[in-house]
Amino acid sequence: MQVFTIAPAAGKAMWIVAVILVPIVGLIILTILGSRTARFEVSPEGLRLRGDLYGRLIPSNQLRTDAAKRVDLNAQPELAPRIRTLGTGLPGYQAGWFRLRNGEKALLYLTDRGRAVYVPTTAGYSVLLSPNDPEGFLSALRSTGK
Repeated sequence: MQVFTIAPAAGKAMWIVAVILVPIVGLIILTILGSRTARFEVSPEGLRLRGDLYGRLIPSNQLRTDAAKRVDLNAQPELAPRIRTLGTGLPGYQAGWFRLRNGEKALLYLTDRGRAVYVPTTAGYSVLLSPNDPEGFLSALRSTGK
């Protein structure tokens, strides 16, 4: 029997593959971690979203806490995400920028469509979140708006 090894690939081609794959794998890992560790911090400063690439601080003066509400997206489909403009859309996890069915621009951290919280802002977009305790989240959010 004679054995022949594969001819080595051009070094440049392998580097191109590595440069493309490493960031993609990194983004996938960041997304998976974000879907499990995202958190929403309510303080007098505002609403801080932590989790992945889309995290940010939304200042208190931009939050329309009086119009914030708990929503069931199955019962209120007009607030459901329709088009992903820049974000992650995985089964059971949507994060980033989306257009809602009503045409509104929204920043999402959504895992549970049945117990979401809708928070409009004065900055031209709304926030749609899935906090573990929607009622507690709304209570904390409203207490900062006073």
